[in-house]
Amino acid sequence: MPEIAMVQAINLALARGMAEDERVIVLGEDVGVDGGVFRATDGLFARFGADRVRDTPLAEAGIGGISVGLAAAGFKPVAEIQFSGFIFPLIDQLNNHASRFRTRTHGHLTCPLIIRTPCGGGIHAPEHHSESPEAMFTNIPGLRVIIPSSPRRAYGLLLAAMRGADPVVFMEPTKLYRGAREEMTDDGKDLPVDRCFVLREGTDVTLVAWGAMVPEALKTAAEWEAKGVSAEVIDVATLKPLDAETIVNSVRKTGRCVIVHEAPLTGGFGGEIAARVAQDAFGALLAPIERIAGYDTVMPLPSSRTSICPTRRASAAPSRAPWPTHEHIQPARSRRGFAGGRDRRLACRRRRSCRRRRAAARGRDRQGGGRGALAALGIHQASPGKAA
Repeated sequence: MPEIAMVQAINLALARGMAEDERVIVLGEDVGVDGGVFRATDGLFARFGADRVRDTPLAEAGIGGISVGLAAAGFKPVAEIQFSGFIFPLIDQLNNHASRFRTRTHGHLTCPLIIRTPCGGGIHAPEHHSESPEAMFTNIPGLRVIIPSSPRRAYGLLLAAMRGADPVVFMEPTKLYRGAREEMTDDGKDLPVDRCFVLREGTDVTLVAWGAMVPEALKTAAEWEAKGVSAEVIDVATLKPLDAETIVNSVRKTGRCVIVHEAPLTGGFGGEIAARVAQDAFGALLAPIERIAGYDTVMPLPSSRTSICPTRRASAAPSRAPWPTHEHIQPARSRRGFAGGRDRRLACRRRRSCRRRRAAARGRDRQGGGRGALAALGIHQASPGKAA
């Protein structure tokens, strides 16, 4: 069984999808003769011809509009946007048309299109080539958002998307194009969408990640195992619709949850997952939910990235590097540690101690005319009957 990279797995899935269904059309900038900027469509032009592999002008809004029109006419377009930083002109077509066809026509029409785009940083590229805008698309009802984390899952999920009947934004982590390799064959088997994948079982903490952060989470889990910490690793894979049940059930078992993504922290999809866990598994939590994410800033130039990449432990504060690595995911200790019930007992003891001190201070204030409060401010009064 050959070992292949993720970009090769995507190429195999595209070729198989086109061979199975003549309605599948690939279009985008340089996808034809050149085979795409990352060679994801290499060889498809020679095999299927110019009618089914179409080079387009540098006009992302046009690519989106053409794709919606093709889908409405009965084709299955698979459009490539060279980098996710250029995908924003498509939001108009995706939000106002592609995602609404099924409800707008009461189910008579669907819009089976796929928008493929590389995403994420870590490849020493400019900011428009290193974006992670997945959260923007998860807010569009009727749109499916998929981010694979391995060659096998990229192959199976892309096949499932092409065999489906609804619009999909398929975001491919650029860092994993040739950085992730595994043994697999072109067997034509798709993988289920709209569900998470539990990649590693654990009992102490749940690590939730997607895309390029999944390998980092697996490395972290392996490191923690050597320290006696059992981590469960979940690959979200399909962000929208979210398989919250798998995540919630895991957190109910482990009692702790760490969510890792490279997109900026504020408004990142990790916040939605944290809200679902807090809503459905609050009683099972033994420690606060942690989010480890990117900075709330534009991706800096490659020469500046390492200087702003913090190495603080997640137990001190969520690390917000431009792209988190497994070094930023560390097991929480002390109050948020892995001692289970002992953590809660210590926290209760501290709260009781604080309440006793506050009650004692209030009692002194009432008895001494407020001298306790004044003393706390550094103002000392003479006792009654004594000279000042």
